[in-house]
Amino acid sequence: MVVTITLTGFNVLTGHNVSDRGQKEQGHSDMLSWYCRKWLKVSSPRRLSAAIQPQKPGAASQTTWSLTSGTHASPVTASTRQAKRPTAMPPTQLPASGNPLVFFDMTLGGEPLGRITFELFKDVVPKTAENFRQFCTGESKDAQGKPQGYKGSKFHRIIPNFMCQGGDFLKGDGTGSTCIWGLKAFEDENFKLRHDQPGLLSMANAGPNSNGSQFFITTVPTPFLDGKHVVFGKVVDGIDVVRKMEHTKTGYKGKDVPNMDVVIAQCGEM
Repeated sequence: MVVTITLTGFNVLTGHNVSDRGQKEQGHSDMLSWYCRKWLKVSSPRRLSAAIQPQKPGAASQTTWSLTSGTHASPVTASTRQAKRPTAMPPTQLPASGNPLVFFDMTLGGEPLGRITFELFKDVVPKTAENFRQFCTGESKDAQGKPQGYKGSKFHRIIPNFMCQGGDFLKGDGTGSTCIWGLKAFEDENFKLRHDQPGLLSMANAGPNSNGSQFFITTVPTPFLDGKHVVFGKVVDGIDVVRKMEHTKTGYKGKDVPNMDVVIAQCGEM
């Protein structure tokens, strides 16, 4: 979780008093790093209790996929958010690279929220992009030969000033994942692209080489995720919809779980 904490002699993450500036800064960095690793990395399914916790893909479809981090991001204000928004592209205009465009039609509590259009970086990470594309179109089939994908699935975790996480169409709570090749996970394709802006698509994982169906959309730059999560696309239209999702109230059945369902009502390829 990307959080900005003002420390005034008391560390709100640990509950310990902090005696000097150096200790404050060290405590801030260490504890924020710990928090992001806890919520954005996967651990054992057995550790799912009162709070939704990350889990490890030891058993198929029993993982909560999240992110990891090493440091903290800078605070983001309304003005910096506006300045850092990606330049919108008409959703029917194919990128010059020939990369595919896909879309999500989002609802919040059953009401239309708007469309998000993504460019998938097939030219840089073709395998990761294809995995996501097929889950958008429904081309992927499960073991019984039935279409499987993101249509009707929820964003199960939203953290303001950090990211919106979804892609668990098996369980709906972050404990399920699969890939289009019928495996539990697939390898990290490469880390050529950085988490340097809001609106990026990146793979949630359980550690190295554990990618599946779960993903997240950044809402701020998250450089501490570079080298740990594979960036494979970006929002080219509908970043305002992502902002609406980002500021949805959370706390239902878990600190970062939206109070109202944030659902991919329809999805596909442009």
